[in-house]
Amino acid sequence: MSNQPAILELRQALSNVIVGQRKLLDRLVIGLLCGGHVLVEGLPGLAKTTAVKTLAAGIQGGFRRIQFTPDLLPGDLTGTDIYHEGDFRFIAGPLFHEIILADEINRAPAKVQAALLEAMQEYQITVGGVTRALPPLFMVMATQNPLEQAGTYPLPEAQLDRFLLHVMLDYPSADEELEILRRDRECTADARRSTPAAVVDVATVLAARDEVRQVHIAEPVEAYMVALVRATRAPGEWRAEWAHAVEVGASPRASLALLHAAAAVAYLAGRNYVTPDDVREIAADCLRHRIILSLDARLQKLSRDALIAGLLDAVPAP
Repeated sequence: MSNQPAILELRQALSNVIVGQRKLLDRLVIGLLCGGHVLVEGLPGLAKTTAVKTLAAGIQGGFRRIQFTPDLLPGDLTGTDIYHEGDFRFIAGPLFHEIILADEINRAPAKVQAALLEAMQEYQITVGGVTRALPPLFMVMATQNPLEQAGTYPLPEAQLDRFLLHVMLDYPSADEELEILRRDRECTADARRSTPAAVVDVATVLAARDEVRQVHIAEPVEAYMVALVRATRAPGEWRAEWAHAVEVGASPRASLALLHAAAAVAYLAGRNYVTPDDVREIAADCLRHRIILSLDARLQKLSRDALIAGLLDAVPAP
């Protein structure tokens, strides 16, 4: 775990800029360590975009922010072939960078989402019949607002499933909000415009990913992950009143997400093995976007988070 101190330094650098939102910062670093994409959902003003931009600034790699809008075209993401001096030449789009901020991702139409889906799943882009690989560190960090639905396009389930984590944000505490006010009064105009210095390079992040993959996960803990994921498909086996609560449960990709994310949680804690508590810590963020509740559940006002919390209480840990 020789690269863990550098990753912890990166996390501390995030905390120095973002007040509170410790869960969000940890999830962003976990996504970075797993090479997985992260969907952040929360009300405006909760530092979603600022947190992602700060993370990108802490890495010596390429970063692009893409503001998703209804008039966005696939070529605006992937790039396109242009005719130049008697021949076609490919002009790379913003996806050919290490970290992508997809701001308000649900405002782009289906064709744009389809172009992004290939990049997120295959880590490659196909334009004009030619397939081009994306950088090894490539990851998408997307944001969306849960309130404004006018002019939005709900993300298809296939694309939601490609996100390693779906993080839900809440308001900061009173003390944290007071700290936000204090920092804003002390911050100069030049400081607001400045970019935080890079803390780690791409090679260090890739080496840390290799170390996360070496974190030991015992067979009983693996079985616990599978049991949790399978419980989302048939929650009635654990809670009789939830027999018809789920229309579609989490797929095997959720088990893989739990496996990788729990290993990253253990890595950040300085352990080379995963505990059931690591799984419980990250379970909701790995599962909530992979569950479709039934009409009965929605009528009963049963939320996905309440369902997951109930299953975590019901499924015995090793």
